Amino acid sequence: MKPTPLEISFTPADNQRLANLCGALDENLKQVETALDVTISRRGEHFSVSGKSGQTQLAAQALRNFYDQSQHHISLEQIQLGLIEVLNPHDTPDRISGPGHDDGTGAKQPAALTLLTRRSNLHGRTPRQSKYLQQIQEHDITFAIGPAGTGKTYLAVASAVDALERGLVSRLILVRPAVEAGERLGFLPGDMTQKVDPYLRPLYDALYDLMGFDKTAKQFERNTIEIAPLAFMRGRTLNQSFIILDEAQNTTPEQMKMFLTRMGLGSKAVITGDVTQVDLPKHQKSGLVEAQQVLKDIRGIAFTRFLSEDVVRHPLVQRIVNAYEKHDKQQQES
Repeated sequence: MKPTPLEISFTPADNQRLANLCGALDENLKQVETALDVTISRRGEHFSVSGKSGQTQLAAQALRNFYDQSQHHISLEQIQLGLIEVLNPHDTPDRISGPGHDDGTGAKQPAALTLLTRRSNLHGRTPRQSKYLQQIQEHDITFAIGPAGTGKTYLAVASAVDALERGLVSRLILVRPAVEAGERLGFLPGDMTQKVDPYLRPLYDALYDLMGFDKTAKQFERNTIEIAPLAFMRGRTLNQSFIILDEAQNTTPEQMKMFLTRMGLGSKAVITGDVTQVDLPKHQKSGLVEAQQVLKDIRGIAFTRFLSEDVVRHPLVQRIVNAYEKHDKQQQES
């Protein structure tokens, strides 16, 4: 027996608000259907949502939230971010603990932090993202481990920009290991800077989004912001700096130790990576994997472990991550 569809009405009818809610060619409704695996039919101001009971309740909540915003045009990005927040309500318990490890205590979600960036609406979209931002504020070293699209790098760069704007640090140092996935660095044209630039592009993109192109360019000219391959870090001591190591799953244990010991006085470090996407040779152990074990009990170091429900990208990305996780589990069991 099929569940009874959930009926929702927005009265008195306001055609402009209903048009903003539904989007061109009902694109907004299609986004809700895709993200929540429901079917939505509409007749005027009356909506009918079919699907599993829990999912229809979420879809109804999403429609109500979007209708509240419908005095103005609702962008596709607003719809997708709103769906992520419906799927990850901020009043639910968060399973991420304080320094060093997860303890499963179900600590309550912290209050949203306000970051000084060009994106005035920037905040954690899921409980773990908000906890991650809090951990960066409260710890000198923070590890963020989880699948692509969970905001590990973007929120770390946002926190770094915030620290720079507030005068808490004097420099931003953004680091990535230049490890290629299937191609060799030597085949790329140009000098060393041009060769490593493609690997650092995600960090540039985040900076441009959070600071603007012109301001970012000026900070590079003043050497306030530096982006460097990990290989260039040996022998340096970084004082009053906010240091981010991105794609840390592609470091060796020796490189990870080298990076962590670059921290000088007044500095803060964030290390991000996805241990399911290691591009090192098969016989080489990942420095990020080892660091989880070696550093798990050290006070002053925090670990945030993101899951697929923390993905803040197109709604299909979360399903893709879940599908691959399910496939990998089946492969291991067979």
